[in-house]
Amino acid sequence: MISRAKICGITRIEDAQVAIAAGVHALGFVFYAPSPRYVAPAKAQQIIAELPPFVTSTALFVNEEAAVVKAIIEQVQPDLLQFHGAEDEAYCQQFNRPYIKALRISDKLDIAATVAQYPSARAVLLDAYVKGVPGGTGALFNWQLIPESLRSKIILAGGLDATNVAAAIREIGPFAVDVSGGVESAKGLKSAAKIIEFMSEINNANQV
Repeated sequence: MISRAKICGITRIEDAQVAIAAGVHALGFVFYAPSPRYVAPAKAQQIIAELPPFVTSTALFVNEEAAVVKAIIEQVQPDLLQFHGAEDEAYCQQFNRPYIKALRISDKLDIAATVAQYPSARAVLLDAYVKGVPGGTGALFNWQLIPESLRSKIILAGGLDATNVAAAIREIGPFAVDVSGGVESAKGLKSAAKIIEFMSEINNANQV
């Protein structure tokens, strides 16, 4: 099975276009105001409207009020939702949209038990735990904490870039990998060269 790729924190159409040309499978749009990768719904709507078929648009939220999530869904029309806070399954399900649930991994987290709390999720994304920061930290976590039975089903995030993504795919074999800061020239601004290199490393790893 090949590992797919999602690039998160898209704020510009040109970054989306480079990612698509490089072969990315999904793009993420951050609707969490404290994040340096936040994008206004109107801007995200413009970018998503220009995406070709078979590229999944993902709307990311962190402990947001349900009414706000519903309003953004109505305006932006994303394909997939991503919840990066402390949302429980009932909260995630209420929008009647496919969703993925992000978990912040530490040595103390029982990954299998926590994943089991979200049976309705299309997938679970595993990111590094950094106190006070819900995601996009650029920090790695110990991949060996991931149970063998889950490795082919999860989305792997946290500190990935062109120097380590191939090793991650060969070692874990995740369903997908997710990157944000690892392909940036500055926070919220993607680097075309880094995107192309990242995707090239994924393609190489998938061919082994």
